[in-house]
Amino acid sequence: MAGLYDDDLALALRMADQADALTLQAFRRTDLVVDTKPDLSPVTDADRGVERLVREVLAQERPEDPVVGEEYGGTDDGGRRWIVDPIDGTKNFVRGVPVWATLIALAVDDDVVVGVVSAPALGRRWWAARGTGAWTRGPEDTSDRQCRVSAVRTLPDASFSFSDGVAWPPGSLEEMMRSTWRTRGYGDFWSHMLVAEGHVDIAAEPELDIWDVGALVAVVEEAGGRITAFGGGDILTAGGALTTNGHLHGAALQIIRPV
Repeated sequence: MAGLYDDDLALALRMADQADALTLQAFRRTDLVVDTKPDLSPVTDADRGVERLVREVLAQERPEDPVVGEEYGGTDDGGRRWIVDPIDGTKNFVRGVPVWATLIALAVDDDVVVGVVSAPALGRRWWAARGTGAWTRGPEDTSDRQCRVSAVRTLPDASFSFSDGVAWPPGSLEEMMRSTWRTRGYGDFWSHMLVAEGHVDIAAEPELDIWDVGALVAVVEEAGGRITAFGGGDILTAGGALTTNGHLHGAALQIIRPV
């Protein structure tokens, strides 16, 4: 199905191909340069290299579009802009854990219209453009496979995933774990993509920035799910993320909404 943002999606996929080539070359490299940012999180020369690459391509292909990225900043004033996390899961990347991805999104005002989540060490990629569905491909797939969220409607039947216990309102993480059927810490982008594929029903993280969530929005929503800020507000401005299959969103919010 042709869509309004097909050309932008094609561009995002090409940039993801280039990013994957760079990150895979650097992954588990013994001379990888790792620095510490002011917030004490790690950053590598690969993070910076991918964001520079994406910005250079966009300067040529979409010179009128501003960019907001984790490593080189940018002001989010709304309108049409690209949102980039060069390596989501840098701590995993640094330790040789293959759960990390490049996130590339295009937002127009309050709507994320294109999202690409590329995890080359896992051999997986997810992508979506507004109105044309969410798709994935992995090493087990012979063709692109459409993503659809699950039909689970009650918390006792739900599978729940999160990254860690940092910044959760007191008692809420424990309550979510008690209330759901199964809990696993897949973490970072992967939890949310598993919701989009229907393998997990709820994913939540209290502390995320716009570049951590931008690309997730298009994939989750085009798969039929719902993604909001952790406390239920606008995903691009309020911080954190709660992703569900839609049926469970209200029940999950009742547990985790900050008091």
